[in-house]
Amino acid sequence: MTNASVREFKMPDVGEGLTEAEILKWYVQPGDTVTDGQVVCEVETAKAAVELPIPYDGVVRALHFPEGTTVDVGTSIIAVEVAGGAAPAQEEAAVAPAPAAEPEQPAEQPAARQPVLVGYGVATSSTRRRPRKQAQDPAAQQAASAVQSELNGHGAAPAAPAVPAAPAAPAAPAQRPLAKPPVRKLAKDLGVDLATVTPTGPDGVVTREDVHAAVAAAQAPQQAAPEAQPAAPAASAPAAQPAAPASYDSARETRIPVKGVRKATAAAMVGSAFTAPHVTEFVTVDVTRTMKLVEELKQDKEFAGLRVNPLLLIAKALLVAIRRNPDINASWDEAAQEIVVKHYVNLGIAAATPRGLIVPNIKDAHARTLPELAASLGELVSTAREGKTSPSAMQGGTVTITNVGVFGVDTGTPLLNPGESAILAVGAIKPQPWVHKGKVKPRQVTTLALSFDHRLVDGELGSKVLADVAAVLEQPKRLITWA
Repeated sequence: MTNASVREFKMPDVGEGLTEAEILKWYVQPGDTVTDGQVVCEVETAKAAVELPIPYDGVVRALHFPEGTTVDVGTSIIAVEVAGGAAPAQEEAAVAPAPAAEPEQPAEQPAARQPVLVGYGVATSSTRRRPRKQAQDPAAQQAASAVQSELNGHGAAPAAPAVPAAPAAPAAPAQRPLAKPPVRKLAKDLGVDLATVTPTGPDGVVTREDVHAAVAAAQAPQQAAPEAQPAAPAASAPAAQPAAPASYDSARETRIPVKGVRKATAAAMVGSAFTAPHVTEFVTVDVTRTMKLVEELKQDKEFAGLRVNPLLLIAKALLVAIRRNPDINASWDEAAQEIVVKHYVNLGIAAATPRGLIVPNIKDAHARTLPELAASLGELVSTAREGKTSPSAMQGGTVTITNVGVFGVDTGTPLLNPGESAILAVGAIKPQPWVHKGKVKPRQVTTLALSFDHRLVDGELGSKVLADVAAVLEQPKRLITWA
């Protein structure tokens, strides 16, 4: 390719405030031709799996990271040779090895930053690091000390007090060892410097086994001749304190790195549990009539091809309860010390996926008809199971439903989705003996649990909402009378 240049495609921020993403799969290899808009890889963020398109035409020159690597936002992940003039300064710098330039000299003004993806991108500050402050020259420090002593009337400064000889010019910083975040944490816990570990993973990546091998190698001499070891000085004490076992029995244990969706969910749930004061109320209700209505709707031509199940009517019942008690659809603004009541309902549906629990939401669910709500629920569930839920679909929720009944569980005490004030848990629907019209009969019964944020939802409001949901499910005709 004549008159060509190399363009570097950087990991974009495909959500709001994300800092890293894991490369799940590459769809191209070096030497492949790519076109503007072609999907080149799939990455997993803390919110979802996302496909990344390349923003220009050319030939793939290099893939900078193998599949399974977690990469910081703003880091170049693929180099593409394109036709045209010289590559932008910031992109060429990512391809060529870093020169040993003097750090105190300001860099040339970079060209305008090229957007890596329409609607996405990261701030320039996230891809450029400020130079570290250089230590003052010891000779200059000594001269300044002498001047200061003279001014204070103390005479000349003492000759070379504790100032070491001027060190040689610092060498260019060594390249940071390649390792996944869980491996970095393991090395930190075990007191292992990754720079001293011999990597055996693909493309020089340090693995968990490499870290354990380094620990075992360091401990072998100590175990062979413990009496020959001198007393460790105080400065080296931290390195002699093992923070975790050096190895584990892989036949009896399996260790799974916490990352992506599961890592984000864990952090969100911990934050929710220790930020919002949770209160949970329960009610057991006869839903026999609701189950009959579900069967009738399945035969209705208006619902042909749509997913019709009890969750559809439970969602509609919650929307009716919110309309009758709008203050439940709110959030707590800690910074402004305000309660924000939402005049719309983005209904979240908790979905279990292979990558962990996610909560996509149906935008403006309050304005949808029952068939429209059924279509939205079907699309939401299918997309979640395929792992294609977009980050935007999981943002802006106002209230959530979690259906633990599909696992045969009676109910639970659900934790609030961050930023929301209520979440409804639905238990298993199963036949139970029930007093109906004065007689004990087998009826379809379930238990509902409503957790709410007690900062803005008191017991009366929470009880009214839960009672209204139960009333609609017991008498579905209220969907019409209360509409």
